[in-house]
Amino acid sequence: MAAFTALTVIVVTQVIPHVTLATGITAVVANLVGGITPDIDQPTAPFWKNLPIGRYVGRTFDKFLGGHRFLSHSIVGVVLFGFAFHYLLQVLKPSFPHLNMDVIWWSFIIGYASHLIMDTFTTEGVPWFLPIPIKLGFPPIKSLRIQTGGLIERFVIFPGLMLVTIYFIYSNYDKVKIILHSYLK
Repeated sequence: MAAFTALTVIVVTQVIPHVTLATGITAVVANLVGGITPDIDQPTAPFWKNLPIGRYVGRTFDKFLGGHRFLSHSIVGVVLFGFAFHYLLQVLKPSFPHLNMDVIWWSFIIGYASHLIMDTFTTEGVPWFLPIPIKLGFPPIKSLRIQTGGLIERFVIFPGLMLVTIYFIYSNYDKVKIILHSYLK
């Protein structure tokens, strides 16, 4: 939800390029994929559960990436996965010439970064500056942070993100209407 909220806030508050409906839909999907990609380092992540042999592949990624909340949860991870996704989009570009790959890439990065920002507020924190293995969290006092999957996350943060998304869409309704009528053709 954080990935979609972040994308919504950016779309309604910033000047965005003209995009086709196909680019818009693909960008939203890329944003959601970016939002779950940092957890590719966890064999029990939803990403792996939805693939037929995901549990086994997830274990390999877990070891390769140094375990959960390590490489993929750092600035180095953002750069590596950002380059990998950019490369994938360049490979796919000839097959999808009408998609704006820059918009899709930025949507992915927004989703990815939003995941790391949200994880910074959890008990575990995030090792933003790997190879320095210090996990940063906010607030600095660990006992004041949110437990991943806990009651506060499920019943306060998630609904709060939904309300923020609705608020930004509602308060920027004129721009949303223009986007839906003009940009997405």
